[in-house]
Amino acid sequence: MIDLFPIVGPILRRFDPETAHAITIRALATGLMPGPRAADDPVLRIRLWNRDFANPLGLAAGFDKNAEVPDAMLRLGFGFVEAGSVTPRPQPGNPRPRLFRLPEQGAVINRMGFNNEGLELFAARLERRRADPRRAPGLVGANLGKNKDTAEAADDYALGVRRLAPLADYLVVNVSSPNTPGLRALQGREPLRVLLRRVLDERAACGLDSPPPLLLKIAPDLTEEDKADIAAVALETAIDGLVISNTTITRPPGTPERFRGEAGGLSGRPLLGPSTALLADMFRLTGGRLPIVGVGGIADGADAYAKIRAGASLVQLYTALIYGGPALITGIKSELAALLKRDGFAALADAVGAAHP
Repeated sequence: MIDLFPIVGPILRRFDPETAHAITIRALATGLMPGPRAADDPVLRIRLWNRDFANPLGLAAGFDKNAEVPDAMLRLGFGFVEAGSVTPRPQPGNPRPRLFRLPEQGAVINRMGFNNEGLELFAARLERRRADPRRAPGLVGANLGKNKDTAEAADDYALGVRRLAPLADYLVVNVSSPNTPGLRALQGREPLRVLLRRVLDERAACGLDSPPPLLLKIAPDLTEEDKADIAAVALETAIDGLVISNTTITRPPGTPERFRGEAGGLSGRPLLGPSTALLADMFRLTGGRLPIVGVGGIADGADAYAKIRAGASLVQLYTALIYGGPALITGIKSELAALLKRDGFAALADAVGAAHP
């Protein structure tokens, strides 16, 4: 596949970020961008939740909010794609401007506010995909959110589970976006326990022979007490894994002055250290008993390897694609395979948590 991003990328960055993203989605949906997918190095294979991943590199939620292009992204080389966040009812999200590039930092600030077309259109697309024999190999997950004006959050998450459990390869309960008022409060011990029990009951009520694993996505801005509470509830409720982490509301050193006052979550390179440290903490707190998807700041194979050694079984990226383009996917997988072999790991699973004594 010819890499046109060195030409196309600078053109896209002449547009405001949301317009550039819309153009990208449209191009992917029409089949203009993806080429044939090369076979992955066998060392990258991993099996989790009775599902086979050809490689551990996934597309994080936020890129394909409406499940419009999962197959296009799989054909670019991702092992799995997480569509969403999706809410039961369509909603426009927060007022524009709400997305800001920080190119020198390899970062983005967003306060999108779960803008999406709603659960029914999302589900219909996954239904069509399930019935399409030409669909790309790989797994497609669904990231679930709540509508801004829903009083009882668990109702919205339950609706998402009920509708998408038969259609998605895994489900993520997202209580960690900083852009929906009150959402992160659901990470507290008792609200989280109530929520997770509700969605697990909803999944069981679907009566599926092979129900999709249910994961929890958490924020990076947690106290030590928060971490301990989340780990305890995750183990108590027996959810299937964690996604670590969402964007941060902090503004680390190096954030340009003009962006320090912008509300929203910061993603990209500045998030690598904090999100990986949190990942390592949660791996220790859960005793390595819960598979973890590591996300935040990945821009090369070494970043992905650091998260795996810290305890991630799978990794995801999004922001780095804005600056590196599709060639980044192949590069990260190649670098990761080389690092695993350099250190004597015969399989990816053997490296998970290797940084812990």
